Amino acid sequence: MDMKPLKSEDGYELWLRYAPVTDAPTLAAYRTAITQVVFDASSPTLRVAREELTLALESLLEISVPVVKQVVQDGTLVAGTPRSSSLIAELALQELPGPVGDEGFVIVSRPVRTRDCIVIAANTDVGVLYGVFHFLRHLQTHRPLDTLHIVSAPKTKFRMLNHWDNLDGTIERGYAGFSLWDWHKLPDYLAPRYRDYARANASIGINGAVLTNVNANALILTRPYLRKVAALADLFRSYGIRVFLTARFSAPIEIGGLSTADPLAVEVAAWWKEKADEIYAIIPDFGGFVVKANSEGQPGPHDYDRSHGDGANMLARALTADRGVVIWRAFVYDDKVPDDRAKQANNDLVPQDGSFLENVLLQVKNGPIDFQPREPYHPLFGSMPKTPLMLEVQITQEYLGNATHLAYLAPMYKETLDADTYCQGPGSQVADVVDGSLDGHAMSGMAGVSNIGSDRNWCGHPFAAANWFAFGRLAWDHQVSSEDIADDWLRMTFTNDEDFVGSARAMMLASREAVVRYMTPLGLHHIMAYGHHYGPGPWVDQGRADWTCVYYHRADSRGLGFDRTPTGSDAVSQYFSPYREQISNLDTCPENLLLWFHHVPWQHPMKSGRTLWDELCYQYNHGVESVRQMQATWAALAPYVDAARFEHVQDLLRIQEQEARWWRDACLLYFQTFSRLPIPLEYEQPAQSLDYYRNLKHYYVPGIPERRFRS
Repeated sequence: MDMKPLKSEDGYELWLRYAPVTDAPTLAAYRTAITQVVFDASSPTLRVAREELTLALESLLEISVPVVKQVVQDGTLVAGTPRSSSLIAELALQELPGPVGDEGFVIVSRPVRTRDCIVIAANTDVGVLYGVFHFLRHLQTHRPLDTLHIVSAPKTKFRMLNHWDNLDGTIERGYAGFSLWDWHKLPDYLAPRYRDYARANASIGINGAVLTNVNANALILTRPYLRKVAALADLFRSYGIRVFLTARFSAPIEIGGLSTADPLAVEVAAWWKEKADEIYAIIPDFGGFVVKANSEGQPGPHDYDRSHGDGANMLARALTADRGVVIWRAFVYDDKVPDDRAKQANNDLVPQDGSFLENVLLQVKNGPIDFQPREPYHPLFGSMPKTPLMLEVQITQEYLGNATHLAYLAPMYKETLDADTYCQGPGSQVADVVDGSLDGHAMSGMAGVSNIGSDRNWCGHPFAAANWFAFGRLAWDHQVSSEDIADDWLRMTFTNDEDFVGSARAMMLASREAVVRYMTPLGLHHIMAYGHHYGPGPWVDQGRADWTCVYYHRADSRGLGFDRTPTGSDAVSQYFSPYREQISNLDTCPENLLLWFHHVPWQHPMKSGRTLWDELCYQYNHGVESVRQMQATWAALAPYVDAARFEHVQDLLRIQEQEARWWRDACLLYFQTFSRLPIPLEYEQPAQSLDYYRNLKHYYVPGIPERRFRS
């Protein structure tokens, strides 16, 4: 490897660094294969695509690649659509009429008028943009160009970031500074960062941005704020990104002067129709509304004894199917309902299957509780075949160490997407529900709760940007592997050196499991500190029951875990056979979900031969040791990484190791008060007493705005 000093970087460029290709044979091959560009940029989107391409080629190849009018030599790169380029039309690529669709692209090596060329073609301008970014990723990761034949199209229609940003600049569950959106200066000042945000999203196929918190503020729907939103929409449009807004259900009362928000009231429907017309007059390609209703204190149709379908359909009629969509969050539960919180969304929504209008999607979290480090897949997937369901995942690390812990989340997303629901027999994966293929839905989508803020490196932790990148890649193609995504991100973000990539990739792939082990092993869940969720709090027992930790772990002298079998809450009945029978049986339930579905005796023998208590001690300690291994791995990679980013990650890993020990010691000491069993002497013993951990107080934890609604 080249041991020369590396220039320090601050992470702002993300995976779009376009670092010069330093491998001599690869560079020579690229310079031969790309000598000029033919790219007629006749639209704003094609112009940004051409600008990105030429900027990147000059940086990667360290030569100027001219843009010319026609093919005159070998090594020409031709880009465009059949409409924008006569050369593309002349080629009549057979992939364009069929599999590519409205957003896909084709990248091929083939002769054009007898010259050896590379062709990037699509049916639409935005398809060309996506093709350009894919091609540049190909170059950034040093892949060969001699036999290119790439045909790619997105598997989901809506690929969206949900920003939980508030109008005062704070971000609920945001751990990377304050909001990107400077509402005070908009619409007159558009920060350069907005364009770079759009570039990054377009590079991974994200085509929608929900600008505001699901705990919505009705002010965003007023004309002054709509003009601010329009300024962002105008900028994002060239990058294929449509803006969406969260709609507060009580807006007709709060900003409309009505006395009710009843979705069946004529005046309420008329108000929303007029508001939608106003929005489309200002933002012609407005995407639609995202709604959180009747959950955690938010207003909704239940306030008027109406159904979620009544509320969603009223808004859908206001938008109309040819203009926009209503994305109705299925995160609905009520502490006044006595049933297991994990069952409540199914209980409420499954009976309404088929009642939603064609421009309504239900947005369903990956699991039935709330973005826990590990959950079983949400039983709604497969249970509502007549309704398109979007998958909602959390990119921001609310329950995974905020932005101080390294946790690569592609394996978590894949765990849900690859799960078999058995709703139509074996092979009925959650991914098939989400992309619409299982039930024949034209509308489909994935949403990720953003981890982006005003920090210079966008996401706080230098490795957290990998989760933004992974979300976009999986929303485009849920079949790509976690390993391949990590490999691409590392090469684009740091270096193509194989020694670095191999070690760093292994560290990333193991990182989420490490966090699960030192926080919530064996299916434990929701044992975080109250409100801010920073650190352990298995002792939390005050307030509404379904926000406490004791509600979920059910520790007592007999054992640990939530009995969701037929002898308990019977949440297992919401899953299909044979998965239902597998998780119902203590002996066949996957051990990584054992305490989610079962109340297990402390002396129960585990597959390892250890008892439950000893296995719990092992898992917590293994989690801590995994972080220490990450520290050792990263330390060995110092020669490959610039000093600024190396030291940043090193310092955060030091924090992560300290907090992993905090989690381990606090949880084991607490659960020991029930098991009455010793922590085996082969493990490190807790550094402090249980009272010490219970009395720790944390103030001003990031991600907790003054409005303390949870999301």
